[in-house]
Amino acid sequence: MVSFSDQSGPAPSAVYVERELPPGGPSAYRAARGSGSRSFALWADDQRRERVATVVTLSASGGVARFQVLGARGEVIGTLIREKALRGRGLRTRWTVHQADGLEAVGFKGRIVWWWMWWLLLPLMTVVLVISVFDSVPGNEGGFARAPRRIRWRAYGQVPLEFRSKGDQLHMHAPAVDWRLGVALIALLRSFNASAWDSAKQ
Repeated sequence: MVSFSDQSGPAPSAVYVERELPPGGPSAYRAARGSGSRSFALWADDQRRERVATVVTLSASGGVARFQVLGARGEVIGTLIREKALRGRGLRTRWTVHQADGLEAVGFKGRIVWWWMWWLLLPLMTVVLVISVFDSVPGNEGGFARAPRRIRWRAYGQVPLEFRSKGDQLHMHAPAVDWRLGVALIALLRSFNASAWDSAKQ
């Protein structure tokens, strides 16, 4: 479930995200997602009576995955592109957001300075990771051992979107951004986490 706060537009208070399984079921989905493929349905209610959007994979190979977000009537809302670190065009994972009306924003996972610090402290990360496994604080999600994850998207000198790793929250600073594109983006971001919500075997 993706919940909204301070939402003044037409978005519901929450959207329910469901992975769409191929003919082979969960095992086929899990096999395909290894290359970066994802397929989600976004529902306005937990009874799946009203579909608000769909996320489909256009292509996924070589560390680059292209996703399309479609509206309830099949109209194109936008395209999301993930280029994995060292496989795309940089040292950090790159996310590009294209909205159908022309908005294009690019964001990189983590800040350079924090990546440098993380790599310098890598020898200690094994110990920290073991400690974090036994850390039972709710919402800690890996603690200090987790790699930098914050993403700020930039477009024309502005920051229309920002993903903050604390709480896995996506902040939409520009009212022109379609809320359905935002929901699709946060669902995709969460699916590429270490504890991905869509990786269950059943």
